[in-house]
Amino acid sequence: MDKLDQKLLKLLQKNSRMSISDLSKELALSRPSVSERLHRLQEKGVIEEFTARVSLPAVGRDILLIIQVSGLKVSPQEFESMVKQKEDIIECHRVTGDVSYFLKVAVANMERMRILIDSLMPYGTINTSTVLASPVPYRYTLPQDFSE
Repeated sequence: MDKLDQKLLKLLQKNSRMSISDLSKELALSRPSVSERLHRLQEKGVIEEFTARVSLPAVGRDILLIIQVSGLKVSPQEFESMVKQKEDIIECHRVTGDVSYFLKVAVANMERMRILIDSLMPYGTINTSTVLASPVPYRYTLPQDFSE
């Protein structure tokens, strides 16, 4: 991946709706060259998908939680299958250490939070933290050696 690919990634992470023409101007490349680079980055799996980042409070999910699950009472496969079905769980990470999983959860209210926590309790020990603020809510990701 060269510096132009890295700059392309940075531009797309800032605004994935940038047109090929706008990307072409920013990168000082022809539109076919930009299209080819985009296609190659997708084929290599560097660009996984194009998506919209949605404001959780704007869609009525005002409470953000981090839930730690430890002492798992079922197989990881069974637990992971279950969490994939829970729409309030927006991220699930299996980790090393004393905790088995970290879940990022967005719920509309305390009742939804209670229902979700109650549904998780049979699977292991649950420790819930409410997010008060997110000083780094999202960060653009580039290769470690990229500097600009």
